[in-house]
Amino acid sequence: MNISIGGYSFNNTYLEGKMDVFGYLEAVKYRYRMDVVDLWNGFFIDRSRKPVMKLAEESYIRKIREALDEKEMRVVNFAIDGAHLWDPDPDLRKQLYENALVHLKASVILGAETVRIDTGGSYTEWETMSEEQFEYTVSRYREFSTFAADHGFHIGPENHMGASLLPREMKRLAEAVDHPAFGFLVHLSRWKVDQEEGDRLVAPWAYHTHVDANTVVADHAIDTIRHFNEAGYKGYWGIEHDAPNNQYIETERLIGMVKKLLLDAAAERRNEA
Repeated sequence: MNISIGGYSFNNTYLEGKMDVFGYLEAVKYRYRMDVVDLWNGFFIDRSRKPVMKLAEESYIRKIREALDEKEMRVVNFAIDGAHLWDPDPDLRKQLYENALVHLKASVILGAETVRIDTGGSYTEWETMSEEQFEYTVSRYREFSTFAADHGFHIGPENHMGASLLPREMKRLAEAVDHPAFGFLVHLSRWKVDQEEGDRLVAPWAYHTHVDANTVVADHAIDTIRHFNEAGYKGYWGIEHDAPNNQYIETERLIGMVKKLLLDAAAERRNEA
């Protein structure tokens, strides 16, 4: 089964000083016995410098790559915070763009197969993009998609903030960017409107997914998996849940729940055949 574990699932463990990025790689490889990782830059950025969070030096990024190679692990997704596209302040927008370029270079070093860079906007407010914001966002994603295609990966936002929390706005964005390397990291069911329909609307552009504790118990969880299967989704189902405590055990519990959902969905498809 294509299951991965998002680094954010161990955010509280990291904040307690009990894990770094290398400990995360060790846990995924030897505790959960997976050969893929769902990296999150939160382990190796300066979080005090919000919203433009500086990435660790290139020498440190290369050490992460060495650790990945040592363990024969692949990066199926690299989730990037602090380098989103849009901010109403043009000076800050420029800084975010420059930070995104640094992270894109890191993505190549890490061998990332998919990369998430968010649209920008508020975490607490969501509305359709203004014309200026939409044009800027489309232009930047086209630029980044060309870079991604040249280096063998896919790129795009997660339904994380601002307009990206509106599935029809995400669909409009994908149609406007219109690039084969562009797509979405879909955090399943994380929509502010059209929640049950949202996953289906964006499934054709999904390159990766995140699944949390709410996703797996949603009434329409099997329907969501069916929509992705029908859209031809071949990517990973990434566990991403920052449990308040017992994060190793909570992650293990969610892995089991996601496996059951995938098996149930597969059985349903066989019965319909």
